[in-house]
Parts: sequence; C-alpha cells; structure tokens
Amino acid sequence: MAVVRYTVGRELTPERRAAIRAEIEAAAKRPYKYDPDCPLMTEKQLSEFRPVHFDSMEERAEAMRQGAAIMAAAASV
Repeated sequence: MAVVRYTVGRELTPERRAAIRAEIEAAAKRPYKYDPDCPLMTEKQLSEFRPVHFDSMEERAEAMRQGAAIMAAAASV
C-alpha cells in the first residue's frame, strides 16, 4: 500500500479520495499476517492500555507522575 501524503492547501480530488478509500477498504479485508516481531497481545495486556487523551492538565500531570514512579521502580530492580 502506498503512503498517502497530504499537503496543507491542496485538497484531494473526489477521484483521489475515492481511490484512497478503496485502498483502505481493500487493506481492511486482507487476512492477518503473523509478525514474530510484533505478536498479538493477550486480553490482560490489552486491558492495561490507558487513554492518551486527558480531560484536564491535572489528569495529565497525575498520569505523568505515576509513569515516572513506575519507571523509577523498574530502574531500581
């Protein structure tokens, strides 16, 4: 699949937009191909994901503090 680049100020033509949409839909229908460098995640691993978007700067700051504490604990092991 080709890399699609968008340049500010240049709108995609309807034909190009339709071609890109068709490429994405075709890619979505392709079968999964196992990659040993990136194995599928377990349900437990998936459940540990947290959102990157925070509603406030305070929530973000708290997440950063928790992350720093986790990194410090891991470094001391």
